[in-house]
Amino acid sequence: MNLRQSLEEREEYLLSPHAARSAASRGRLKPEPECSLRPAFQHDRDRILYSKSFRRLKHKTQVFLAPTGDHYRTRLTHTLEVAQIARTLARALRLNEDLTEAIALGHDLGHTPFGHAGESVLAELLPEGFHHWEQSLRVVDVLEKDGQGLNLTHEVRMGILSHSKGRGPFLPEERPAEDLTLEAHLVRAADVIAYIAHDTDDAARGGVISPEDLPAQVKEVLGSRLSRQIDTMVRDLIAQTTEAGGRVLRMSARVKEAMWGLRDFLYERVYDNPEVHADFIKASKVVRELFNRLAEDDVFYLRKVGSLPPSGERVRRVADYIAGMTDRYALQLYEEVFLPRPWAAL
Repeated sequence: MNLRQSLEEREEYLLSPHAARSAASRGRLKPEPECSLRPAFQHDRDRILYSKSFRRLKHKTQVFLAPTGDHYRTRLTHTLEVAQIARTLARALRLNEDLTEAIALGHDLGHTPFGHAGESVLAELLPEGFHHWEQSLRVVDVLEKDGQGLNLTHEVRMGILSHSKGRGPFLPEERPAEDLTLEAHLVRAADVIAYIAHDTDDAARGGVISPEDLPAQVKEVLGSRLSRQIDTMVRDLIAQTTEAGGRVLRMSARVKEAMWGLRDFLYERVYDNPEVHADFIKASKVVRELFNRLAEDDVFYLRKVGSLPPSGERVRRVADYIAGMTDRYALQLYEEVFLPRPWAAL
């Protein structure tokens, strides 16, 4: 028995009956020999962590565009906070921590520069639309490793594809019987817990709101500080899920209502705030003009993306290239292409 098999055997008696088992994975897109050291989900987690698209998250917008302040969240720090919360929940509920962390680390790999502003532009420009969760799956399946993809397991891939919830419910009413593991639903919940807490913290840091502005129900139930908010939500989910038998994620009505109240407050006072939104209108212009230039200018496309593809594939490849940009690269490229430079000849 090698180390991987020993760890898989350990999962059998340590994990909840409702947890996913590495040895029972539905497999990868392309069959490959299993690692002798790491179970499949741990191997996936490592592949995501070492990917180029993961490293680029450090220069992608979370809420505030291209922040210069050292303490604002970026898409990378958001991802790490989601992973931390998700692992805490998974450990307490005896779910598969490796699967949980792999989904959490990969869930936002397809995000565009400038956050949802860039996503909205690509959704408008592509005939089939554009969603960052679908692009995240495309990154791990097709784009990473120079077109080879990361060849992740089915469970991680479906967790990445299904993480988004917008302003809708983030907990399932019943345990899904299809592709989604309980760990995938756990990451959805951890994502909401993370962003409503840290976006509130960043908005206060930026002077957009103050803790006193929070709705009374939010302050009463969740508190005004980041640490208390996260602690309250995490403890409630663990307690309610455990009490319900651990088969379906549960939270108390009181905490869920406070979370919805905080999420609605953020949309009203932060995400749709004219002061914050003005920068994203400008960012949308950057994405749109770069897209059009790459789609129409053969020389520019050859210089930046590579050999010209068949005409039907070009728009898709331009979208992939744009979506992979960091905020700062998009701004630098826009300046290079569209802004005049001072004449330097002597």
